[in-house]
Amino acid sequence: MARGFWRERVLPRLNHRALAGADASAWRAPVCAGAVGTVLDIGFGSGPDLPFYGDAVTRVLAAEPSDVAWRLAAERVVTFGRPVERVSLDAADLAGMPDEAVDTAVSAWSMCTVPDLVGALVEVRRVLRPGGELRFVEHARSPDPRVARAQDRVQPVWGRVAGGCHVDRDLVGMLDAAGYDVTVARAVSVAGGPARPWSWFVTGSARPR
Repeated sequence: MARGFWRERVLPRLNHRALAGADASAWRAPVCAGAVGTVLDIGFGSGPDLPFYGDAVTRVLAAEPSDVAWRLAAERVVTFGRPVERVSLDAADLAGMPDEAVDTAVSAWSMCTVPDLVGALVEVRRVLRPGGELRFVEHARSPDPRVARAQDRVQPVWGRVAGGCHVDRDLVGMLDAAGYDVTVARAVSVAGGPARPWSWFVTGSARPR
């Protein structure tokens, strides 16, 4: 019960504040700026991506499991001024969406929390229109063996505390396995240097093959 309360009630409120900060926004802005048309926002949360979508975005479809986060998004949704619809609780279950329904998918520190990531990526690929892309900034496994070992050590505890977040995944490899061609714009250690296991970020885009 305590873990459920933390994940369902407390963590969405912490993310509402932390993921809207200046550091996170500096990473989020270029990812969202390239979105066009109908956007599938994976792990929509309380809507921190919305202020960074340009005029080329006409509609946002939110995949978000947390009712608390969705309620916290209300003010941002109103300010956004374009249609925002909650379509799914899980990026791995987009069964209610037709094929080729979206122009862009966006994930900012959300794919790291999806249990069956490859399965979710296959679903996202299905709903992307021809020429569409998945744009992302995510935690990923460090290429530095020392950091990777530290990531393996902390993952069991970190995952429980951080809502299922994985810092130990080979994100680019998983995108490839799900049928995407990946362009990495930037891969770098942040937030205190290479010794910190949650500090490796990868940002870029992926297009279905």
